Parts: sequence; C-alpha cells; structure tokens
Amino acid sequence: MPAFTAADVKRLRDATGAGMMDAKKALTEADGEYDKAIELLRVKGAKDVGKRLERSTTNGIVVSRDGALLELDCETDFVAKNADFMKLAERLLEIGLQSTPADAAALLATEVDGQTVEKLVEGESARIGEKLVLSRFVAFDGSTAVYLHKRATDLPPAIGVAVQYSGGSEDAARSLAMHIAAARPRYLTREEVPAEAVETERRVAEQTAKEEGKPEQAITKIVEGRVNAYYKDFVLLEQPSITEPKRTVKQIVDEAGLTVERFARFEVGQA
Repeated sequence: MPAFTAADVKRLRDATGAGMMDAKKALTEADGEYDKAIELLRVKGAKDVGKRLERSTTNGIVVSRDGALLELDCETDFVAKNADFMKLAERLLEIGLQSTPADAAALLATEVDGQTVEKLVEGESARIGEKLVLSRFVAFDGSTAVYLHKRATDLPPAIGVAVQYSGGSEDAARSLAMHIAAARPRYLTREEVPAEAVETERRVAEQTAKEEGKPEQAITKIVEGRVNAYYKDFVLLEQPSITEPKRTVKQIVDEAGLTVERFARFEVGQA
C-alpha cells in the first residue's frame, strides 16, 4: 500500500478540485508521489473536458485592464460568478498583457509555467466541472477608453468595449464606448465593410424589391437605400447616436474633437 496520509489527500484535492475517492485513487496509482498524482488527475480531467466539447458556453465574463479586453466563457451563470472562474479570467488577462499576443488563438498557444494557456484552461475546466472557452482577446495601445456592462447586478460584466482614440477627452471616448455597447456596430467606417457583405445586401435588397412588385425603374434607388440602411445599422460612424438620435456618431465625435482609431466589442455568448 503506497504511503500517503489524509493530509496528502486534502492537499491534492485542494490543488486540483478532485473528489476524495479520485484523489485517493490517483495517489495509490502514483505510489504516493504527489506530482505524479496531479499528472494522472490532469489526464483524467483532459478526458472529461473532451466529453464537454459539445456543451454550450453562453455565460461568462469580460475583463479589462490597461487597454486590453478578454472574454472567458462558461456554461452556467453559477460558474460565471464563481470566484475561481473570475480569478482565472484575470490571470489570463495578465498573461495576455505580459506576452502581447495578437489574438485569443495566439494567447492560447502562449507558454506559462511549463504549459500552454490552452492546457491551463483545460485543467481549470476539469477542476471546475464545466466547459470553459477563452473566446476573444485584444490589446490596444495609446489612449484607450473602456466600458464594461453587466446584464444583471449579481453577475460579472458580460459586455466589454474598448475604444482607441486620439484628441477629444476620456469622457467623450467613454461615452462612445457606451454607445458601442448598446448599438453593436461591426465596423468603424464603410470602407471596412467586406465587399462580399455589401454585395449580399445588394442582392437581397434587389430580390426583395422584385418580389414586392416594385417598379423596375425604382429598384436601383431602393437597393441603394437599403444598402445605406445597412451601413447605418453596422458602421459606427454612420450610426445614429444613442443619446442624440437625430445626429450621427460622426457628428458627435467630430464636435468633441475625437478621432476614433479602432474599437472592439465583446459580448458573452455572441459571435
């Protein structure tokens, strides 16, 4: 019988979140060696993570610091407000700030404490008992305003916006970030809209107009109107201001002397 004590079992459980019987079994298989027992539990945990791959991660948290945003998703709101889950999000954000990866995929590939961030997340997923997904990460430089929004007072922020800007004031930039949180723009200017997206809108608008029986001579104008409506929906500078609907965002930021360089908007559970 391998030599280990109840204190060894407790230490292993505290470190891994494993059940008592799983911890005892791991120590037995590892001949009482603590590090080997952890490895055995991690292997078991990795298998458990695989079983959770099809689960939906529609809850989670968006955290921010020093111009960076990170979204970490989970399955339930119970885990979303769990202290360990929130600490993990903050730790991942710190790793991102130190290593400055280009995106979430690069952050997942980053090495930390002898393992990749992806393996770190998998280990925490096994310990917590839910599928966890590091969905998005971005880090801006220069002047950046951030706004975090909670969907409910007892839950962590589920929407995060970062705006990199020059000129104007921090208050004006933060007000813009609040607009972005509510209005959900996808692009800064119409030049950023992919050509295929515009062509799709044109095609749909033309077909819709024909099916509605619109006169042939009016279709071109109708199509342009609907494409412009698409820009107003999804291009930030062309959107009506949330606070002053009769004015565009461009009019508001120009008046404030604010130049918007780029922005990011993360919302838990949304693509």
